[in-house]
Amino acid sequence: MTQSSTAHTPAQEQARAQLTVPAQHPMVTVLGSGDSLLRVIEKAFPAADIHVRGNEISAVGDPKDVALIARVFDEMMLVLRTGQPMTEDAVERSIAMLKASDNGESDGQETPAEVLTQNILSSRGRTIRPKTLNQKRYVDAIDKHTIVFGIGPAGTGKTYLAMAKAVQALQSKQVNRIILTRPAVEAGERLGFLPGTLYEKIDPYLRPLYDALHDMLDPDSIPRLMAAGTIEVAPLAYMRGRTLNDAFIILDEAQNTSPEQMKMFLTRLGFESKIVITGDVTQVDLPDGTKSGLRQVQDILDGVEDVHFSRLSSQDVVRHRLVGRIVDAYEKYDTTHGTENGAHKGRGKSGHKGK
Repeated sequence: MTQSSTAHTPAQEQARAQLTVPAQHPMVTVLGSGDSLLRVIEKAFPAADIHVRGNEISAVGDPKDVALIARVFDEMMLVLRTGQPMTEDAVERSIAMLKASDNGESDGQETPAEVLTQNILSSRGRTIRPKTLNQKRYVDAIDKHTIVFGIGPAGTGKTYLAMAKAVQALQSKQVNRIILTRPAVEAGERLGFLPGTLYEKIDPYLRPLYDALHDMLDPDSIPRLMAAGTIEVAPLAYMRGRTLNDAFIILDEAQNTSPEQMKMFLTRLGFESKIVITGDVTQVDLPDGTKSGLRQVQDILDGVEDVHFSRLSSQDVVRHRLVGRIVDAYEKYDTTHGTENGAHKGRGKSGHKGK
């Protein structure tokens, strides 16, 4: 897209930008079906007037708004140039990134187009990509560091992106196997007390990991890979006493590990391996009086070389947009009432002392 002219009217403190969409890009790809993408931009900049005539887009309004609108369309064109379609969600996130950078809330090193066009894994006709700046930095950290912690609320893609990187590493032969594990906290990890075979016992706790695998690999190949030991899905208790070499290891729901379990897991690291640990410290399901290993480890390993902490927030939620609002509402409630997860700090969920 080219910006053919920008004019300022000092008396009214307004600016005007005239933008031309190259002929090779149909306007429907820029404006969206039924102008849906244009509506997103208009909603984000309600004080500006945006008009479209042919392949010309003009914006009039506050100089800051007009400059941002021009940048939004430029970023959209960069994404479209790669062959990737723009969605309403992608436009909203692009605007949020540009506004954060413009307001000094972000260092602005990565542009929206760089974030939205970074391919992690292509599988079964779809491509997995980061959707937010923090997600991109999380993915980049996994490439650069041996141990990465992905900490953030539900729906921020912590586990899903880690799984995509694990499958990518396996397919590119960076590792020989993938190991996926979670603490089976609901059963106290005493799986022997549950009925059924080992698979039937662990299945309820590990089902989310299986679901992600099915999104990224041919479902028919998964049993074969598991039978060969190329992919292993097991409760955290089964990691004890092992050294894990040439593996991409993911510990999910790490907020439900005890400090002892966290230390045990971290010391399983072997040669040519990579560890990603994901969790949400606001959703701890441990018994009253038990500390979260994920909360403690942030103080213990802070500043240790080749260990990185990636923190995601409600702004990185990629589920229904209401999920982000719910996360924010809970954080606001806890801040106002001095609670954690609705329970008073220093007390258990029942309100009794002991936490």
